[in-house]
Amino acid sequence: MAAFDVIVAGVGAMGSQTCWQLAKRGKRVLGLDAYDIPNSMGSSHGANRIIRLAYFEHPLYVPILRRAYELWREAGQKSGEQLLYITGSLDIGAAGSAIVEGSLNSCRQHDLPHTLLTAPEVGARFPGYRLPETFMAVHQREGGFVASERAICVAVDMAMDAGAVIRGRERVLGFEPLAGGEGVRVRTENGTYEAGSLVLSTGAWIGEHIPGLKNISVPERQVLGWFRPKKPELFRLDAFPVSNLKGDFGHFYQFPTWGLPGFKIGLYHHLGEKGPADSLSREPNAADEQALRKGLAAYFPEADGDVLTLRTCMFTNTPDEHFILDRLSDAPQIVVASPCSGHGFKFSSAIGEILADLASGKESAFDLSPFALSRFQTASA
Repeated sequence: MAAFDVIVAGVGAMGSQTCWQLAKRGKRVLGLDAYDIPNSMGSSHGANRIIRLAYFEHPLYVPILRRAYELWREAGQKSGEQLLYITGSLDIGAAGSAIVEGSLNSCRQHDLPHTLLTAPEVGARFPGYRLPETFMAVHQREGGFVASERAICVAVDMAMDAGAVIRGRERVLGFEPLAGGEGVRVRTENGTYEAGSLVLSTGAWIGEHIPGLKNISVPERQVLGWFRPKKPELFRLDAFPVSNLKGDFGHFYQFPTWGLPGFKIGLYHHLGEKGPADSLSREPNAADEQALRKGLAAYFPEADGDVLTLRTCMFTNTPDEHFILDRLSDAPQIVVASPCSGHGFKFSSAIGEILADLASGKESAFDLSPFALSRFQTASA
């Protein structure tokens, strides 16, 4: 008999939540990560990540988000630690732009309370913003952020308390389905393990584990920046909503001051640097800072002060920028989780539940067909 019911490879955003969801169901779980838990090599460090219901990417995500909110609150209650912070959210762009219209579409389809604001109205309500007159913004009151690194720690602690075995600094070297299609064997730097099923949630390294995904799940270097505001009161937790803003200098996302000193800002697809995860530089540089300062100068001039912190993280992008959540067609006991194309963390509480279902031989309560591997006509062990 297999030593574990499920092995989870990669104990970051998705893997930590999967370990917790499985362990609380009484499953024998082994979670393995190549690095520390948590670590700064993947996609979830840097204090926090945005969560929002007005999902401009596609309305199909909203039901999963609603469940994610429930589970973030549940995890906070069980752990006694606040993980979800509500600030409101803004989706900002030129009138008629995809970001504004997409946000409105999700709000209308799912009856989400929202307000469409002009640029002067945004400036009056949230004076940290300086928007062009042609811009509009969708305000949705339930947006906010999740304490990302703490969320991983909380999930791992709860999983271990429920009996899971979690090991950092143990890299998965390979795996193979067992004869007869029952179970899987996993090789690591330290040994070999068997389990009924395997969840691969290794983020930017997923293409190294599933060769068919190497050209479909592409790591991309991102840099986050924290800058000293000239008027700190404009960017405090009670004064500044999380936001996505798409303009002439790119698609920026931003947070109120929290967790680390300064105003936090990022730029989607940053400098467009792609390649194997281990080949991308982890050291931020002057060009990274300058790319972020373009957004500060254009839209947040009162936050354009001294740089305090720059940190590199990874996106792992699919061609359509939608997730992958599926079983391998020729080895259904192996579940592929993510890549999430730079917008996945907010979902990870719900995705952990989804992956626990898939790894247990159950069907998810959600329609996962938009996230199927078959849309890329690949996927084998």
